[in-house]
Amino acid sequence: MSFTALTISEASRLIASRELSPVELTRLCIERARQSDACVNAFVLLMEEQALWEAAQAEAEILSGRYRGALHGIPLGLKDIIDVESVATTACSLLLKDNIARQDAAVTSKLRSCGAIILGKVTTHEFALGGPSFDLPWPPARNPWNPEHFTGGSSSGSAVATATGMILAGLGTDTAGSIRFPAAYCGIAGFKPTFGLVSRRGIVPLAETLDTVGPMAWTVEDCAIIMQCIAGYDSGDHGSVQVDALNYTSTDCRDLKGLKIGVVRHHFDEDTPVASNVAHAMNDAISIIAGLGASIREVRLDPLSDYSSCMLAIMLMEGFAAHRTSLVGSPEKLGSIFLERMALGAVFTAADYIEAQRKRRLLKRRLLDSLQGFDAVVTAITGSEAPSISSVSPYASYDKPLFSAPFSVAGMPALSLCCGFSEAGLPLAIQIAGKPFDDPVVLRIGRAFEAATSWRDRRPKIFFPYPEC
Repeated sequence: MSFTALTISEASRLIASRELSPVELTRLCIERARQSDACVNAFVLLMEEQALWEAAQAEAEILSGRYRGALHGIPLGLKDIIDVESVATTACSLLLKDNIARQDAAVTSKLRSCGAIILGKVTTHEFALGGPSFDLPWPPARNPWNPEHFTGGSSSGSAVATATGMILAGLGTDTAGSIRFPAAYCGIAGFKPTFGLVSRRGIVPLAETLDTVGPMAWTVEDCAIIMQCIAGYDSGDHGSVQVDALNYTSTDCRDLKGLKIGVVRHHFDEDTPVASNVAHAMNDAISIIAGLGASIREVRLDPLSDYSSCMLAIMLMEGFAAHRTSLVGSPEKLGSIFLERMALGAVFTAADYIEAQRKRRLLKRRLLDSLQGFDAVVTAITGSEAPSISSVSPYASYDKPLFSAPFSVAGMPALSLCCGFSEAGLPLAIQIAGKPFDDPVVLRIGRAFEAATSWRDRRPKIFFPYPEC
C-alpha cells in the first residue's frame, strides 16, 4: 500500500510505532498534490515549507517519546474560510485576496495541539456559497472521479484533496449541507456535528444560527478521530454549547444490535424522488444496516420542502446581513454566482426572519417528537450522482428541496458516506442523522456500515498517474 493511500487510523499506528516518518508522509502528500492538483484544483495554497517544518517538529517529539495521539504528524487541509495565523484567508474571493489572518482559528489551534500538520488551504465556493464559479481568482475544484463533473459545495477542496490522497483529511463547514454534499459526490465521509459542539471562532461566517464545522475524511473512523480533537466549548463563539465530553472514537462498532433506526423514505421516494441508482444503492445500504442487527422501521416527518424553504430563507437572510457591506459597497469584487444567490437575501424583511425562526422551532420540535423511540434515521443526501460541472446553474441549491435541510434546521448531527457507485463510476451516498449530541451514535452506525462493505477499497482514477491532465 502506498503511504499516500493510508487513512489516519492506519498512518497513526505506523507513526506511533516509528515505522513511518511524519516528514516522509508529508513529502508524499506534497508530491501527490504537485502531480494531481492541476487536474482538480483542490488547493488555494500549498504550505510546503511550513508543513515540512511542522512535520520535522512532530517527528522530533515522537522520537523523544512525546507522542500526542492519532493526529500527531498527520497532514490535513483547511477550507479557506478557516484562519491560519499569518496566512491569507480568502474565502476564494477577490475581496479577501490579501486578508492575512492575525491568529489561528479555534479549530486550527486544536488541531495543532493534537500534533496535526496543516498542509494548506483548500478550495471553497466563494464565501461558502457561490459556486462552482469561473470568474474568481481560483478555479473551482473538480470531481476526482471525473474532472468534468461537479464536486458539490461548498467544502469542495477538502473532499477532493482527501479523495485523491493529497491530504489524509480536511475540515469543512456545513450551513445547508456544505460538508455532506461534496462528501457524497466525491465518495468520502463527511460529518456535520451537532450545532455548537465545534467552535467557529476564526471562521468566515455565512449564517450564524446554521454554520457548523466538521471533519471530512476517507473513513468515518477518521472523522471520529478528528472530532475527538476539535470538539469542545469555546466562550469566544456565542453559539458554542457546554456539554459533558463525548467519546467519538468508541470501538463498540462491530454490530448495531439494539439500535432502532428510522428510514425517512417519503423524503426520497415521494417528496423529491431520487434517481433509480441512488434508490437502489440506498436500499442495499439499509439492508446491510439491518443485517448488522439494527431494527429498521419507516418514519414520517414534515414534507422535505418545509425544512428546505425554512433553512434557505434563514441562510439567505443571515448571509445577507453578514455580507451586506461588501454586497452594497464592493459588488465588482464578488463573483457573479455569489451575487445572484446572496442578492435574494435583500428581499426579505425582519418579519420574514422572525417567522422563519418561529417555523424552525416548530419543525425542530416536531422532528424530535417523531424520533422518539429511534436512535437515528437514514435518508438520502443527493438525488443523483454528481452532475457535469458545466450544467450546474446559479440557482442549483434552490431548484429542489435539499435532503440536508431537516438536520441543518434542527442542529442535529448528520453523516454522509459512500454506499456504492453509478455505472459511470461516480460515487453514491447515504445520510445518517441522530438526535442532538448523539454524535457518537451516528458515527458508530457509519463505522459499522463501512466495516461491512468494500466501498473504501476503491479510490478514484486520479489517485494514480492521470495522463489526461
